[in-house]
Amino acid sequence: QVLLVESGGGLVQPGGSLRLSCSVSGIIFGIYTMGWYRQGPGKERELVATITSGGSTNYVDSAKGRFTISRDNAKNTVYLQMNSLKFEDTAVYYCNRPTSVFNPWGQGTQVTVSS
Repeated sequence: QVLLVESGGGLVQPGGSLRLSCSVSGIIFGIYTMGWYRQGPGKERELVATITSGGSTNYVDSAKGRFTISRDNAKNTVYLQMNSLKFEDTAVYYCNRPTSVFNPWGQGTQVTVSS
């Protein structure tokens, strides 16, 4: 069974930075495209960034230029570096595949942007 464990969230002021990590076990991690999702208060879960097994990345428009997704296949971990954080980035962040998601989802990590 796949285990997804997100970490690295916290409380940060607008303009600040956070680095999220997602440790993945139970699969051959390196062959899968992975993504970061977020679900803000009262909002649907949205896919924010993806990274292929070869390292190609893609971002939702609101994340372009501010967020960077990366992966370390040796550590079975995917990261999300978030800079220039805004109030609207407040959400619970999850990692998973962009399609044919793994179940169960991880618990997520809370990111709160507040002054």
